[in-house]
Amino acid sequence: MLTAVIILHVIVSIFLVIVVLLQAGKGASIGAAFGGASSQTLFGSAGPATFLAKITAACAVIFMMTSLYLTYMAASRATGTIMKDVPVTKQEAQPAAQPAAAPQDTPR
Repeated sequence: MLTAVIILHVIVSIFLVIVVLLQAGKGASIGAAFGGASSQTLFGSAGPATFLAKITAACAVIFMMTSLYLTYMAASRATGTIMKDVPVTKQEAQPAAQPAAAPQDTPR
């Protein structure tokens, strides 16, 4: 299950980058790339902004949901350590030495 979500997350992130890069800037139209002003209705009468905006929003929602799920799964994993089987040496078992006393201030 986790592998499937990771694969979906990677595919959606790549697709999201592509869809965002396909969007036209303000005042430009993606239809112009396919043959000039007569192709302004390439994505229907509403234009490319509505079509691409809906795809971008859907990809963004899926990306956020998979990101949250993967974060939750990573946080809920049992944490282990490779040091649990390492024996404690004698030097580490001894308590730390007491710090030296501060020198007495002598009046001048």
